Amino acid sequence: MPAKRQPARSPAEHASLEHAPLELEHFLPYRLSILSNTISQAIADDYQRRFDLSVTEWRVMAVLGRFDGLSAREVAERTAMDKVAVSRALARLVEAGRVDRAIHDGDKRRSVLNLSEAGWAIHDQVAPMARAREREVLARLTAEERTWLERILDRLMG
Repeated sequence: MPAKRQPARSPAEHASLEHAPLELEHFLPYRLSILSNTISQAIADDYQRRFDLSVTEWRVMAVLGRFDGLSAREVAERTAMDKVAVSRALARLVEAGRVDRAIHDGDKRRSVLNLSEAGWAIHDQVAPMARAREREVLARLTAEERTWLERILDRLMG
């Protein structure tokens, strides 16, 4: 005979227990994720429409615009994104002619990735839009708050 199942507790009943439900609206990782998504999506809507470019693809392009000759693994590390997502984004960018893939001179198993001319043309339009959006967001803070935000972010990421 199967065991009799206990009725589920309501959130109010569970809250009195040691393992109360997680209040996402106060949970730092959740709040940072919501903030990041909100800021990123504001600019992403424009470049997605204009260039058929996903957020992941733009982040890959931004990293390749900053660092020459990275491997896919290095791009994933620098963006802290999932390797599979980066791999898919890179495949799409290479297919679209936005990223060039070559073989490393010293290691024939390693690909070297760089923005193509077409990739640079898009980068040079999207990067100023991203910087403008960042300025809009940071304008809500005082100079002192911006300094503290930088310090706090550096400490949390370090």
